Amino acid sequence: MFGFIKKGLQKTVEAIKSVAPKKKVKILKEDLEEILLEADVEYQLVEIIMRELYQDEVTREQLESKLLTTLAYSDAPKIDPLNIPVYPHIDLIVGVNGAGKTTTISKLAKHYQNDNHKVLLGASDTFRAAAIEQLTLWAERLNIPIVSSRQGHDPSAVAFDAIASAKAKNIEHVIIDTAGRLHTQKNLSEELKKIVRICDKAHSGAPHRKILILDGTQGNSAINQAKAFNDMIGIDGIIITKLDGTAKGGSIFSIAHALRLPILYIGVGEQPEDLVPFDKYEFVDGLLDAIFINEEDSK
Repeated sequence: MFGFIKKGLQKTVEAIKSVAPKKKVKILKEDLEEILLEADVEYQLVEIIMRELYQDEVTREQLESKLLTTLAYSDAPKIDPLNIPVYPHIDLIVGVNGAGKTTTISKLAKHYQNDNHKVLLGASDTFRAAAIEQLTLWAERLNIPIVSSRQGHDPSAVAFDAIASAKAKNIEHVIIDTAGRLHTQKNLSEELKKIVRICDKAHSGAPHRKILILDGTQGNSAINQAKAFNDMIGIDGIIITKLDGTAKGGSIFSIAHALRLPILYIGVGEQPEDLVPFDKYEFVDGLLDAIFINEEDSK
């Protein structure tokens, strides 16, 4: 997995090297501040980290402790979708258009397939005909069933029918797509709240996970999006996509710190295996390796 994490951090590491070309055993706080900002860690969070580092020179261990603290909520209890008492397990996927929802849904479906679990997709983004077509194409590629309707149809009805179909066919997982047009936020809010209510009517306790998809290339600007969706329906976890295509990997610290929600996966490419479970230790290590050199190696 570490290879995937390093792949996702490649551009961020390059950005760090542009301001800190030489790795050291210890780094001056003023230099560290510039590095964190270059990696797109939010300014206010950088200031918090700086205040809590008392020495003028910072070691790897000291910085590691502070960075891991900002990711504390990524360790929040998570539902294990492969080990729950009653199926089907329902994932409701939300996020703005262009964040990578459709591709991420296909990757999640492939993960479940790899564990020999059956999956069904629900195309509840009925606002865009293209969204229905894209999800249908992925269903065909993965050879899994999909419940869809025409553009403009009630998205809650699609969600209900998808869950009912999964129950009738003994399918373990339902992944439901939704619209993401934040420019009509009030309409979207009411629509998502209704989908959540209807999911619960179709299967008590559903949706089991309300997962927000964030575009990693947007960096800290994604925080306001996340807050908006969290205010609407209460998000259970985050997936950050396109991390391999951005030098803003440090924004993950800001997102985790601001939202206090678990980061479930990160996307580091287009292939199914490029959606990897988020591991805060490996993520932090990947960044620290770009800044520090081991004391033994410096001799």
